[in-house]
Amino acid sequence: MPISRGMGEPAFRNQSLSKVNDLDLSDLGRPDSFRYNILTMVINEEYDRAIRTLKEFIESDSAYPNFRMKIERYALHSIDLIYAIRTKRNFPGLGNLTRTKQQELREKFKEHFKELRFMMKKIEDSVEELRLNDVRSTGIVLKAFLFSLIIIFVSGVALDFAQGLGSSISIVFHEQADRAFEFVFSKFF
Repeated sequence: MPISRGMGEPAFRNQSLSKVNDLDLSDLGRPDSFRYNILTMVINEEYDRAIRTLKEFIESDSAYPNFRMKIERYALHSIDLIYAIRTKRNFPGLGNLTRTKQQELREKFKEHFKELRFMMKKIEDSVEELRLNDVRSTGIVLKAFLFSLIIIFVSGVALDFAQGLGSSISIVFHEQADRAFEFVFSKFF
């Protein structure tokens, strides 16, 4: 993990950050994020730890039902990228290769690291998408529950009106109609 130099700026062991020349610290994500932890482990050449962390992440229990299905392919590809990065960085006989070959290995390392960073971002995005879908589905369930309560209430009021007040109105209406007919028949017949 990074060693703090004060003022919140991380320092990386062996100045490994210089090996990834065009890396901006903001590319690593928030310091407490999963992406940041994995990428700093790779920068610090803690490959086995990064791989173990990714495997534990895949195997971890989640509140989201399709978590593993959504995350596993990204995490497994990330593990493959970490192996590739380790191979490129620890290539035996690197000093004996021509400068062109050394430069090719460095470029491949940078490509793999960029792709790993992209995979970590995809994992974070997938987890966020799962969280948002969970919130949306919870909202849908709550709305359905609220609408069913409203329908039950309105049905109860309508039923009470039809059976209670409705029958009283019917009785009063029939009574008034009978009186009106009696009045009309008594005057004309």
